[in-house]
Amino acid sequence: MSEMRRAFIVSDRTGISADAMCNALLEQFKDIPIRQYSRPFIDTPTKAQDLIMEIQSFAEKDGVHPIVFASISNQEISQIVKTAPALHLSFFDAFLTPLEQELGATAQRIIQSRVHNVQKYDARMEAVNFALNHDDGSSDADMQQADVILMGVSRSGKTPTCLYLALQYGIRAANYPLTPDDLGNPDLPRMVKPYKNKLFGLTIEPERLHNIREERRANSTYSHINTCKQEVADAQTMFRRYGIPFANTTHKSVEELAVYIMQSCKLKKKF
Repeated sequence: MSEMRRAFIVSDRTGISADAMCNALLEQFKDIPIRQYSRPFIDTPTKAQDLIMEIQSFAEKDGVHPIVFASISNQEISQIVKTAPALHLSFFDAFLTPLEQELGATAQRIIQSRVHNVQKYDARMEAVNFALNHDDGSSDADMQQADVILMGVSRSGKTPTCLYLALQYGIRAANYPLTPDDLGNPDLPRMVKPYKNKLFGLTIEPERLHNIREERRANSTYSHINTCKQEVADAQTMFRRYGIPFANTTHKSVEELAVYIMQSCKLKKKF
């Protein structure tokens, strides 16, 4: 087995983008154990120097260089961090330098203003509150403000998908659980019927649904495989009857599912 390596995710902001890029790259090296260290808000020379000491300590201890995935817009901080004994992969350098060459201009390396961040936060929180207030068909108040309404049987992934859409894109996503009564009715449920053009269905393989429901309510009619098969079949019949687009959540991550919904429903990110 390969020796363990260390990777530092360094940013002068939250580090969320750097973390996503780091994970995407390291996923290509599954046979090598790599321990990750997140170091956000490295935004002063003092913090940068402390980080260098930490990296140097691990380099001496392990006898190999750590890997630094950096997303630092401040040039001064970036240059300090680069003095650490490590393999440095800078996302700003990787993309800004060729962009500068192509555009014939020098990048301003701007850190987003506080006003922009506050506006982004407000849009995100409004969307999250909307998702929570309209979870599992709990309320139809202001339903007309929804950007999308997810429908699906119980435990098909509606709530986490709505919250991800809110957090990542500022999308106001409501969701409605299809009950056995709904599935036995040829008409659309009363609560969502006026908003047919906003509906998006979630389906799931019955075996997967059975396993999920067993964890919640074992050995019950609710979790029985036959119940799961019937509900999934009835839900898909409803989606097809009314021309509601839908996706199978079984083998999709919430990130993949959210992107698919954004594209299918032609939704735009709010911030």
